[in-house]
Amino acid sequence: MSGPGPAISQVRNAVRHALEPLAAGDLVLVACSGGADSLALASATAFVAPRAGLRAGAVTVDHGLQEGSAEHAENVVAALRAMGLGPVEVIRVQVGTDGGPEAAARRARYEGLGEAAQRLGAACVLLGHTMDDQAESVLLGLARGSGGRSLSGMAQRQGNYVRPLLNISRHTTQEACRAEELLVWDDPHNADPRYLRSRVRTELLPLMEQVLGPGVSEALSRTAEMLRDDADALDVWAGWALDAAVHREGGLDIEQLEVQLPAVRHRALRQAAIAAGCPAGSLSFTHIDALDRLITHWHGQGPTNLPGGLSGWRHDGRIFLAPQGS
Repeated sequence: MSGPGPAISQVRNAVRHALEPLAAGDLVLVACSGGADSLALASATAFVAPRAGLRAGAVTVDHGLQEGSAEHAENVVAALRAMGLGPVEVIRVQVGTDGGPEAAARRARYEGLGEAAQRLGAACVLLGHTMDDQAESVLLGLARGSGGRSLSGMAQRQGNYVRPLLNISRHTTQEACRAEELLVWDDPHNADPRYLRSRVRTELLPLMEQVLGPGVSEALSRTAEMLRDDADALDVWAGWALDAAVHREGGLDIEQLEVQLPAVRHRALRQAAIAAGCPAGSLSFTHIDALDRLITHWHGQGPTNLPGGLSGWRHDGRIFLAPQGS
């Protein structure tokens, strides 16, 4: 009897490794859109999880942004149940407008997934991001000029979200679906040139492969992994620096901050701003640089406006972060 084939084996092995930290009886949820990546992930989880003593279910998110989305979601649910997964649910979300359509849809999706995981008591939610998705994230971070943390891409584990396929190519997941004769849905948004990520996927990465040769996605993904290790270490260092800078009478001691290396000080200021209430996704290099200039280029300038209705200002040898007008 022949084996499952190399593509199926690669996906199953990646899932098996990702599930190793879980305890027997834990519930694993797969987030599945019906595309090749998440379908291959769902099928592999349906195979691997029971053999590891785990329960495996799945959810699909209906963003309500396309005609026929409800019917598509029900079709995905039927396919997931046919794999033996359970519980399987459709999560219907309301997509706002803040930050543009891609960011708003992503925020609504994660809110829906988080609610479902908590309600169902899932130990983790598996996401189908692949090596190619990681490469796209690195390039988008590079274009934004938002620093090493952005270039480090997506983490394999982030809270209760796990991405088993970050070292698996999209070609491999497509091959796995073909080998298992799974009916794959191609989301038209993935090829819509109105969305920047789709243009990176369909135009930029193929051009880079053409000019630089094969292996660009692998190289970008490997770079992201190394940068993530560096960024994690710097974040820990910044946390120590921030703790040392907290003044007993409030605010952050400038003398403690100004002796830090810029990479550490910038991260410490970012951590402080987020702790004060700034939305992390809206906090840019420009905001952090303006705070840093209160320390390194002080000439009596006024408060710095920050996202979330906060301000940062210098007074009596300290940096303060608080709601505007307080």
